[in-house]
Amino acid sequence: MSTLDVQSLTEEIKQKSQFIDRILSEASKVVVGQRLLLERLLLALLCDGHVLLEGLPGLAKTLTIKTVADVIQADFQRLQFTPDLLPADLVGTMIFNQKTGEFTPRKGPIFTHLVLADEINRAPAKVQSALLEAMGEHQVTIGETTYRMQDLFIVMATQNPIEQEGTYPLPEAQLDRFLFKVKVGYPSLSEEKGILNRMSGVEAPRANKVCLPETILEARRVCAQIYMDEKLKDYILGIIFSSRFPEKFGLSELKSQIQVGASPRATLALAKASRAHAFIHHRGFVTPEDVKSIAYDVLRHRILVSFEAEADGIDSDQVVKKILERVEVP
Repeated sequence: MSTLDVQSLTEEIKQKSQFIDRILSEASKVVVGQRLLLERLLLALLCDGHVLLEGLPGLAKTLTIKTVADVIQADFQRLQFTPDLLPADLVGTMIFNQKTGEFTPRKGPIFTHLVLADEINRAPAKVQSALLEAMGEHQVTIGETTYRMQDLFIVMATQNPIEQEGTYPLPEAQLDRFLFKVKVGYPSLSEEKGILNRMSGVEAPRANKVCLPETILEARRVCAQIYMDEKLKDYILGIIFSSRFPEKFGLSELKSQIQVGASPRATLALAKASRAHAFIHHRGFVTPEDVKSIAYDVLRHRILVSFEAEADGIDSDQVVKKILERVEVP
């Protein structure tokens, strides 16, 4: 693609991505801070990907997701996952009609635009399996019939990093289905004072509606057109392959620290999310900074560290940091 084509594409992207700033502005009327979380939720919507949020209770995870749903006028369902939850509670079941003598499907709460799966690791394996089909195939099976999900369908799951008693750890196959794993931290002192001032009023602040779900679907098509240079594709491949064969990239010290490297799905996720990151920053081309800025959230749940690394207090974030420092930037 010529320089002129990239410039004209950037002008087009600037116009078509204006609604992103309005979404962030409206959401910020309700949610204080958590800018990174808001951006990651928007990236997930643009990439047709799912998000796993890890953070302590009370950090506005549910509020942020609910606010984003309100702003884009999307349907929203919150599901509290518990050990006694059944797949039918999630996807629906067949109901017997005594008048007609036939079974008819009753769809479950998963048939919506945005699903908040609260404390996902508290649900047993059968429920997680039902959710996995919906996430991976955009469809669920009730009885003998398969039903398609809506075009805009995103699962945003939360898990508590401290209370692990009575939980079912997510299998690697399901973790890999999530586009991002985002760590949600405490607000700063000034942000928490803003929360105190804003939420102590009689009425809680409300965000205005900015766009329709169709706007997000159109933006997805635009994101796919964003220019990515061949050198950047090689850069992404270098990051992924250095997690699989670290010794070939001068990272021999990581060989004993990495149990499993990133999958090909991580390669696609990194490229797709980089394009979406360029879109929300109103650019028609991807830069190395786009790749770096989302690399941690794309890779932290896909690179599994060894027992030795865990014993030494090394986590996947530290591994990603070493990879980004070593792999040559184009």
